[in-house]
Amino acid sequence: MALNREGWIVVTGGAGLIGSALVWALNQKGHERILVVDQLGSDEKWKNLVPLRFGDYLEGEELRAVLADDPDALGEIDTVFHLGACSATTEKDAGYLMDNNYAFTRDLAHWALEVGAKFVYASSAATYGDGSLGMDDQTEALSRLRPLNAYGYSKHLFDCYAQRAGLLEQLIGLKYFNVYGPNEHHKGEMRSVVHKAYHQIQETGRVGLFKSYHPDYQDGCQMRDFLYVKDAVEMTIHLATAPSAGGLYNIGSGEASTWLRLAQAIFAALGKDPQIDFVEMPEQLRGKYQYYTCAGVEKLTASGWSQGAIALEEAVKDYVGEYLVPGRFLGDE
Repeated sequence: MALNREGWIVVTGGAGLIGSALVWALNQKGHERILVVDQLGSDEKWKNLVPLRFGDYLEGEELRAVLADDPDALGEIDTVFHLGACSATTEKDAGYLMDNNYAFTRDLAHWALEVGAKFVYASSAATYGDGSLGMDDQTEALSRLRPLNAYGYSKHLFDCYAQRAGLLEQLIGLKYFNVYGPNEHHKGEMRSVVHKAYHQIQETGRVGLFKSYHPDYQDGCQMRDFLYVKDAVEMTIHLATAPSAGGLYNIGSGEASTWLRLAQAIFAALGKDPQIDFVEMPEQLRGKYQYYTCAGVEKLTASGWSQGAIALEEAVKDYVGEYLVPGRFLGDE
């Protein structure tokens, strides 16, 4: 028997960093008919959901079972935001990544298309590998990309599958760059440097950044496209509602900043003088490290996005002052 979910929105990974921020942003826009899907486990990710408003919750494996048993069981769904994945760049169980990140995405995409729902999914900037082939979301030569880790490959594989199957332009794939912000406390080693550095400063008064092992980059001058999660979800919603959007889009600020600039912004947000040490990078990361990422956002802009992104220093100040210091979650405002 189909449930009455006409006009509902599905958000997988809805308790995670981007997923919970998306539910928060949807709430801000008056949406509450939301089905949150996640795997809560034994960590404290559930705390991200407490201030949010949504209509129902399913575990990820429950959703897979429901759709396998009866594809019409969820009723009429308008949009599926598939953000759920194992996002650990250090995960070595490639079989798990293939099932969770590739096969589940493939099956969910086909289901969404069959029931007439818009399908928006998280790809990743990790699909670009070391960036030597560029970070162009307008390229059609996806098969040329060489991700540096199994996580990036599992995301890349679905992008390539969708392209070969002729489905990519019917979907919206989002290549998120370095997203940081409230609701990432549960991510362990995958937390942003902002979250880690805040706690380092509180405990020791200092921050450790990786030394550089590339002759073109001095210590601390490795560069990333850092994107505040509030911007990330606004870009996501924009593309989901843009009439002609389809295919892959970079989701970033369009600006590369050094780790030093980021660390200095964190100290400034705390009203402290920078105290920065350079530490050895773990051996297992050295051959897989991206020294430069920057999102080309021309395609996003062409879709009608005109807001830009919050400046790094302003975003860090908001994150630290409004969330980390008082220990608040999105929705506690």
